[in-house]
Amino acid sequence: MSTIEVPAWFTDALALTPEQHTVAVDGVSIAYQTWGAPDGEPVVLIHGGAAHAGWWDHIAPNLAANHRIIAPNLSGHGASGHRHGYSLAQWAAETMAVAAAESSVPPILLGHSLGGLIALTAATDAANTIRGTLAIDSSITPKSGERWSHLPGMNRSEHPIYRDRATILSRYRTIPEDAATIPYIRDYVAERSIMQVEGGWRWRFDPAIFETAPWWNPDDLLAIRGEVALILGRRGAADADIEEWVQARFGDRIPISVVEDSGHHVMLDQPIALTGHLQQLLARWS
Repeated sequence: MSTIEVPAWFTDALALTPEQHTVAVDGVSIAYQTWGAPDGEPVVLIHGGAAHAGWWDHIAPNLAANHRIIAPNLSGHGASGHRHGYSLAQWAAETMAVAAAESSVPPILLGHSLGGLIALTAATDAANTIRGTLAIDSSITPKSGERWSHLPGMNRSEHPIYRDRATILSRYRTIPEDAATIPYIRDYVAERSIMQVEGGWRWRFDPAIFETAPWWNPDDLLAIRGEVALILGRRGAADADIEEWVQARFGDRIPISVVEDSGHHVMLDQPIALTGHLQQLLARWS
């Protein structure tokens, strides 16, 4: 566990405890949490693969002044139920269902990594009305998507069982790791990424989420009608080819921001910088 002194901004954010909810989507219970006034403009924060809604706990309160912030646990993640199979389209349907459960106003979707692909998938569906879509270090091009299939730990068919809580927490790693990751934030999300089972402890997510590689078709960006933007970590999974590819095809229509000294997990590496980017984006789109 981290021995670094935890700053006030982090403890103050966590002190704003979210409300807990569930909604059934296609026969599976989807757990989600909310911050802010119920009549605020809805903003959905979508976590990445093998993560959970708690990855946003230190970010969401700083976005809730004028918005209803909604953070779902996708099926197969966190406190939500599991499915026999997973897809971007199914997760997009869950995202829109939790947004509709909270507001009739078209939402803004902000997603990290896999969550960004889910946000983009929802935005390409003509049946969905969305104010804006942001993908944070999401692998939207074939080159960046292919990189993920070779990372260690992404193709495990079942979870190992660890004998005690301390052991499993000592094994927690982000994939990929980065030197900028803040230890006390990593520890916070790690403690919420495990569950006790017979014989010990295991990771909370369903390993079957990796059985189908949910790579995004970058040409589908052409189908998005509303606002769309990208945020990249300087050392993230979204390689430089994404900037070149997007600018070549879309010019200034899709703005790209880069968070310096950050790897893939921007909210763990540079949370204050990321929060500033998100606040500016929400102000512009609202």
